[in-house]
Amino acid sequence: MKTTPLLSIITVNLNNRAGLEQTIQGVINQKFTSFEFLIIDGGSNDGSHEIIDFYTDAISYWVSEPDRGIYHAMNKGIERATGQYCLFLNSGDWFVDEQVLERCFNERQTADLLIGGCHVSKNGRIIHTYKPTGEITFNSFYKTTIPHQSTFIKKALFDRLGNYRETYKIHGDYEFWIRSVITHQCSVAMLDCVVADYNLEGLSNRHEYSVQSQEEIRQILQQVVPERVLADYETWMAKRIELSMWEWVKSKGLLYGTIQFIYDRAVGIVALKQRLFARKSDQ
Repeated sequence: MKTTPLLSIITVNLNNRAGLEQTIQGVINQKFTSFEFLIIDGGSNDGSHEIIDFYTDAISYWVSEPDRGIYHAMNKGIERATGQYCLFLNSGDWFVDEQVLERCFNERQTADLLIGGCHVSKNGRIIHTYKPTGEITFNSFYKTTIPHQSTFIKKALFDRLGNYRETYKIHGDYEFWIRSVITHQCSVAMLDCVVADYNLEGLSNRHEYSVQSQEEIRQILQQVVPERVLADYETWMAKRIELSMWEWVKSKGLLYGTIQFIYDRAVGIVALKQRLFARKSDQ
């Protein structure tokens, strides 16, 4: 009798043969065994199919066919998943070590979302590490988001709230976080470990998608936040960025002194011009 797995690992791939193999190796080398491994390939023509064939004995299910985008591919994985939790580890992302899943599930988990840490890498170098701390609130999503690659999602949450909305091409996961955490207030638990390494060269991080990315985020926020409240958040964020930049400048003694000198001179010149203008007006 086949045992129902605790976890469904879903890997979406399109023409990323090298990244796919790296992801597969990190999955199949895990000491934790209560998982199934699903690969949803978008009809790659770069040799990804051969990689899947090579590791086919370690793969629970795979398909290679054209899809309507990354979230359509993820939804196909959800429909096939049988585990209690789903984890989306896309091609090019990888587990940090062979024991990480054992650490995540060394005790019984019940929350709808299990959020772990995530390394963010570019060109083979870690440039940032996300570590979940404190309570997840709307402010958490306005400033940033939670990492898809290190968040375990209870399958029942998809059954209850629906899958990813495919109208979003870049931030379908962000919309799902807003829908589940903010609108429906699902349960959340923090994992005290780094789960995965996220390759920063994905779709949502390419420069040509930056405008569409920002537009999608604002569309998503507008669904849950009144326009006037959202405007307040935007003003607050702009002031926060300005303050952060000024604090950084102040920490650089010589640079701060130079800018302060230039600023004082500029203010002095403006004041002098105002006095001269006032005198001319009196005449």
